[in-house]
Amino acid sequence: MIKTDVVIVGAGPVGLFTVHQLGIKGLKSEVIDNLDKAGGQCIELYPDKPIYDIPAIPECTGKELTENLLKQIKPFNTNFHFNERVQEVSEEKENWIVKTNKNKVFSAPNIIIAGGVGSFEPRRISLKEAEKYEGKNIFYSVRDKNKFKSKKVSIFGGGDSALDWALDLSKIAHVTLIHRREEFRGAPHTLNEIKKLEKAGKLQIKTKYQLSSIEGDKDIKSITIKNDDEKTIKIDTDYILSFFGLIMQLGPIAEWGLNMNKKTITVNTENFQTNKKGIFAIGDICTYPGKERLILSGFHEAALASVECFKRARPNEKYRFQFTTSSKEIQERLGCKPK
Repeated sequence: MIKTDVVIVGAGPVGLFTVHQLGIKGLKSEVIDNLDKAGGQCIELYPDKPIYDIPAIPECTGKELTENLLKQIKPFNTNFHFNERVQEVSEEKENWIVKTNKNKVFSAPNIIIAGGVGSFEPRRISLKEAEKYEGKNIFYSVRDKNKFKSKKVSIFGGGDSALDWALDLSKIAHVTLIHRREEFRGAPHTLNEIKKLEKAGKLQIKTKYQLSSIEGDKDIKSITIKNDDEKTIKIDTDYILSFFGLIMQLGPIAEWGLNMNKKTITVNTENFQTNKKGIFAIGDICTYPGKERLILSGFHEAALASVECFKRARPNEKYRFQFTTSSKEIQERLGCKPK
């Protein structure tokens, strides 16, 4: 059994900042995430897309934000348990017992759920022949755009992800954007830029078409798309990028007896505790009057939740608010030379 002060469920930006807020208070945390790395949606969905609303950082990518948060919490030597999912939570005296799908058991007085809107996975291409190409020629997110340099790329979807990547990859690849409808749902400005590129012959757009078949052997050679009139077009293709959205799954969290509001958890705004003492919810998964789904909001929620976690983990100690600029104790925990 792993004993700790706090179990954090979710290693996205809000979960990572929670490690920091707990760490500067002298609390130890263990982080569980069902993805294979830290960063959550920032890494999984838009590692190269710019983020503009992080205080004091005019612009950064999801990857850069994740790397900086990991650097910030490095002094705390936090253990991460990736590719794991919390399966069961039970109460034992003053502690919560957390069990994962890999049979790890944790004991802690506090659990902080920072798991976005639950675990998520992309809507996959339904064609049976797509399975053998997934992760090789078919992708549902972009981690390294240079992989597609000078290649033929077919992008499916009508939302922001499809439009953004069509625009970006058209600079280095031969792009065909395919959507099942005439209208796109993405940002009008992006769509206008894409239509300019189409007129200039720098990418192709095929609307009211859907994927009909995939041809190839070890690698994809071509695809066939079909419209409602059964008209087909064959397109030479090296890679398929599919952006049909995400399927959100709360999973076992929905069975913890928490006050749920659709797919979110109701919390109080004093400390972001749920209806279960010692279980907190922060980030996109929590809801309260006036809630804004911003990374910034999640950082604020993490700071206040960490205070109540301290009180539960150290019931015999008085919590003292300290500024990081003036507290030698905090500076030492961060590995800084006290000034």
